[in-house]
Order: sequence, then structure tokens, then C-alpha cells
Amino acid sequence: MNRRKFIYNYLPAGFMVPSFMNGLGIKAFDAGHTMLNNLLLPGAENDRVLVLVQLTGGNDGLNTVIPLEYYSNYVNARKNIKIEEASVLRLGNIQQVGLHPSMKGLQQLYNDQKLSIVQSVGYPQPNFSHFRATDIWMSASSSNEFLNTGWLGRLLDETYPGFPNGYPNNGMPDPLAIQIGSITSLSLQGPSQPMGMSISNTTNYYNFFNNQIDPAPATNAGRELTYVREIAKQTQKYGDVIKTASSKVTQQSPYPTGNSLADQLKIVSRLIKGGLKTKIYLVSFGGFDTHSSQVVTTDTSTGSHANLLKSVSDAIKAFQDDLKFLGIEDRVMGMTFSEFGRRILSNGSNGTDHGAAAPLFIFGSKVNPGVLGKTPLIPTTASVSDNIPYQYDFRSIYASLLSNWLCVNSATLNKVMLKNFQDLPLTKLGTCSVLNPVGNTEQYVNIYPNPFHGNISIQFKTEGGHTLLQIMDGSGRLIKVITEGNFDKGTYKASFDGNFLPAGVYYIRLQNQLIQEVKSAIKY
Repeated sequence: MNRRKFIYNYLPAGFMVPSFMNGLGIKAFDAGHTMLNNLLLPGAENDRVLVLVQLTGGNDGLNTVIPLEYYSNYVNARKNIKIEEASVLRLGNIQQVGLHPSMKGLQQLYNDQKLSIVQSVGYPQPNFSHFRATDIWMSASSSNEFLNTGWLGRLLDETYPGFPNGYPNNGMPDPLAIQIGSITSLSLQGPSQPMGMSISNTTNYYNFFNNQIDPAPATNAGRELTYVREIAKQTQKYGDVIKTASSKVTQQSPYPTGNSLADQLKIVSRLIKGGLKTKIYLVSFGGFDTHSSQVVTTDTSTGSHANLLKSVSDAIKAFQDDLKFLGIEDRVMGMTFSEFGRRILSNGSNGTDHGAAAPLFIFGSKVNPGVLGKTPLIPTTASVSDNIPYQYDFRSIYASLLSNWLCVNSATLNKVMLKNFQDLPLTKLGTCSVLNPVGNTEQYVNIYPNPFHGNISIQFKTEGGHTLLQIMDGSGRLIKVITEGNFDKGTYKASFDGNFLPAGVYYIRLQNQLIQEVKSAIKY
């Protein structure tokens, strides 16, 4: 087979074709619509960057952010994997929660006011499949919607009209988004095609930067592969700009070795400092599907989950230190996420099974530091199906970061997120944010009788505006929207007929502007 026939028959035409730059697996992404001025202009001095850290497998939130406020109930539910109270890392004067003892790096970031913990992030009707739950997080869909676009893909499609036609250009000479450590995810899929580039692993990145080519096999196919790599290298639009940006950075602060997440974040900081105008970076770190042997039984602060959390904590701390060393930390904000949390009750294999809501971390020098939300409720006696009910919809996190960090306007935000979501005080005032933190120490929901047998009455308080009252079962699934609408500021009553419900634990959730509250109700 000659080279021309090989390329014609075996390489799909078009810009979506995966190409190889000196052994670097890469995909080019696309876009197309209207909005250049809805983000800060690319390349402006105050241009901001968003870094997303995916923890694949479903991280156990209760052993990450320990619920000290309900510690005795936590111990009852997790006798074989509980973290001893004395070893929990404390967070300033916060008494309600603490961090896993392996997360000293994030503890330091919290003490430096560069970390926010958002409690109980999830969505109604949670899905417990890794694949489907990941798609929901990446597309920002409801659990009963199936979208073929990602939330970041839609954003970039609105931001850079007509891409790839006319790109690179003087306004945007660089990749729109870069994903490191995995193939391109649904998050970056636009309406027509993907929207950035994917660096399959950190070794290939350095091979490319150092002009090294992974050896191809000494076969006919291997020789053709070598030829394709060379042709792709010559036609790759973004290869040179990445190499130029990388070469500008000759010194970085130390990163931990043997830590693949740190390796990825080290590349991200290097590219940002090197001058890329890329606004979105995605990295990933796996292994969080801890069904068994999550801890070492003789010392539950050690084991596979502890090792994972240490890697995440050390990598993010090193990344933040490097950003400061490079003089760019005020431009960068990061967020962790996982496709779901784990069940409240541990299993008999010293592990945890697929669950619902879990905490996530937002980090950076411009983050609004602290703990957002209340300590998740834990039943006195948890069953195998009990889950943490969500306080914050994950799409509210996305929308808040887009509007208050990347300065996306409301019209574009609605196109990207597909509907309105609660705006949260995740960033400090003076970025794009106009939101003041809300302490949320008042009691906004009262349920009576509780325990209940049939009808229940709910008294709720609202600060005015859009107000939502829901009831969920113990697994975190939405049963009914009790009331939703625009209310004047005040106290109201609602009722719910619970006669049809089986006995068990239920949760009433109120959402109003920056406020949300979840209260448990027991059916007997």
C-alpha cells in the first residue's frame, strides 16, 4: 500500500481527525457563534483561566470532608472505615467539619484563604452509573436529558465564532481549551465538533517539547505511522505555539514526584505562564471507585483512599505554590469534581458503594474562602440505600464560575447552561462577582409533625425572589417539587401528603437565592 492510498483509505478527512505530533496524541477542537465580548477579551492583562480537576470513579465525600458535627452518626455508619476524630485535620475555627488526615496541602490552602469547600453538591434524580453520571456532569444536563454537547463546548462555541475557519488569528492564536491526561471529554464537545486539544499523557508532552518521537514498530504499518506523524506535525496549527509557550518557562517551584496529577498541573502552569491565551484546562486523576479495601483496617487513616487524597492535596498545593512563584496566581481558579459520591453506610469489604452528593473544592487566590453549605445530615441508623441529599446543584457551581470568574453575561449564560441556576458566592468581590457571602445561620425550614405518618406541614422562610421547596427520599432521589415560584420576602406554609410513602428517612430542601437548607423528616 502506498502512502497516499494509506492516508486516503484509513484517515478520516476533516479537522476532527486525531493527529500525532512527534508521538503526542492530540485532537483539535471546534466552535462557532457569537459572544467575543461576553468574556474578558482574550489576552487582556486580567484574562482569567479556569482549571478543572476530575476525580474519576466517584470520590467518597464523607471520608474526605469529615462531618464532625454528626460524628457519632458517622461512626455508626462507618465502623470499619471511619477516620478517628483525633486525626482529622482542623480548618481554622470551623468546628463542624475537618479534612482527611492525608490532606495537609489543602489544609494549608484553607489556612491561607485560598480554598473553598462546597458541601453536598449533586442534582435531582442522581444516576449511579459511572458512564451516565459522568455524561451528566460533563454535559450539564438533567438526569433525564441526553445531550451531545458539553457545557464548556457550548461556552467556547458562543465565544469564538466560526472556529476553526479563520483560526488561529491575532485575537486568538492559541488552543481554545486543553485537556491533559486523557482523551477529549464530552465537556468540550461543541454543537458540531470538539473545541480544543487533548494531550493524552504527560510523557508525550515532553517528548514533543524535546523533539523526541516514540519509536514506531519496524513493520509496514509502523513506517506508515511514522510518515503520518511527520505530515501531521507539519500541518498542526497549534504545535508551534505550545512549544513556544513551554520554552519560555525555564524554572518552576517543586512538584511531588510519582504523582500523575501533579505532572499534569505542572504542564498547565507552564503553559499559562508561557503566554497561552487558552482559558480552559482540564486534568484528571482516577482510582476513586473504592468498593473494597478503601482503608487499612489497623489504621483507617491509611490505605488506597488516603493515598489518592494525598496525591490530590499535594498536587493542588504544589500547583498553587507554582502559580504564586510564577506570578500568575491571581489569574487562575481551579475546581475539583467527581461523577458522584459514595453511600453513607460502608460495605462489608471495607469500602463504599456508589452514592449521590459529595463535597468539592474550589481553589485559588481569588476564591471566596471557607465552607459553603451545612454539614450533610447523617441518619442515626443508616441503611444500605441511604445517600447524602444534595444542597447545591452542580450546575449552580458551573454557572457561578462562568458569571463571576470568567464574566459571562446572563444572556450567554442561559445559552450555555440551558436554564437559570442559583448564583453562588464562590469568588471574592472585585472579580466579576457582585455577591456577598451569606452566613445562612438562621433556620429557614420547620417541619411538623416530625416524625410523621401522613400529612406534613412545612413552614419556610424566604428572602424573596425565586424559591424552591422539594422532598427527596433517603437515596437522594427527588420525589416531588412541593412549591416553586417567586415569593415576596416572608414566612409561608406548605403541605405535603406523605401517606403513600413507605417508612424511612426523607429530606425537605429549600433553595432561595444564595440560601439553601436541607432538613430530615422521618416517616413511621
